[in-house]
Amino acid sequence: MFVSTAFAQSAVPLTTSSSVMANVLQILLIFLVFYLLLIRPQQKKLKQHEAELKAIKVGDKIMTAGGVYGIIKAIEDDDLSVEIAKGVDVKLHRYTVREVLKDEPVKENKSKNKGKKHV
Repeated sequence: MFVSTAFAQSAVPLTTSSSVMANVLQILLIFLVFYLLLIRPQQKKLKQHEAELKAIKVGDKIMTAGGVYGIIKAIEDDDLSVEIAKGVDVKLHRYTVREVLKDEPVKENKSKNKGKKHV
């Protein structure tokens, strides 16, 4: 009984050329969206950051990847001498600079409640 119905069913082709084209088109469309929304903006940002790092000069105010603010005092190849406090110079690699601060003062912690205790 079961064997006769199994032989009676016709074979359906698994894929057709139109469905293969539709799948390829979907994959290309997804790649295009990823490229436009993720890859291209990231590449632009990376190129801009590399240009900023190459343009660093003595006297620039910077922030390191660790969040330390400082002023560049000397440059030797890829090594920077950065003053992070009065009389405190640190030697850093150029690529540890996260950003060059444009005309922004180095942030200092000036609290209104200096010396006061909170209960």
